[in-house]
Amino acid sequence: MKITANAFLAITTAAILALGGTASLAQEQEAIDGCIDQLRAVGGPDGQSGEVISSEFSQAGTLVMIRDAGGSVWRCIGYSDGTVGELAVAQAADDGAGAAAPAATAASAEAGTETVLVKFAKGTTGAELTGRVAPGGSIRYVIGAKNGQFLYARVADNGAGLSYQIFNPDRSFLLEQMRASQEYRGQLWQSGDHVVEVINRGGKAASFNIIIGIE
Repeated sequence: MKITANAFLAITTAAILALGGTASLAQEQEAIDGCIDQLRAVGGPDGQSGEVISSEFSQAGTLVMIRDAGGSVWRCIGYSDGTVGELAVAQAADDGAGAAAPAATAASAEAGTETVLVKFAKGTTGAELTGRVAPGGSIRYVIGAKNGQFLYARVADNGAGLSYQIFNPDRSFLLEQMRASQEYRGQLWQSGDHVVEVINRGGKAASFNIIIGIE
């Protein structure tokens, strides 16, 4: 059943009322509303409707899980003032096309940062993407992988001086920041979404190619 965007609020309010409390209720609702607004802004047609699966309130930030109209599940960290710290695809819907689906972009707490979900074409173990990152910004490439697999990453920036770093699913470093001229290949020790973040510390926008593979 598809739920209209206007129905988001009614559903989440009912869920929160069941938890009780007044101050935390209002703070959680603000966080949920912020996540919904952000999904509408970046989620394309599918992001205009859907359902809130769950929300977990804390003073540090509310974790909100949303399923959009296309069946993709989004993970959002929202705050009591309605701002969003992170919005990313947690589980992409299978488009059934046998090819990489369009990249999903989402806002991050850090200005100038984008998040891109990486999907491999059917029968392949890697993908090559192009990107352009503004001065002081970054792009985070999210790829699902399992403990024991090997991750390969290579950034070709044509001398732009970019750097990159890799995070484990628990947000600890798999690889601390290094120059794009150095490629990475290493074994993973966690299962879940890994992040390869390309960073531009220069004074002008830079274009690049990135190859990401899982074996």
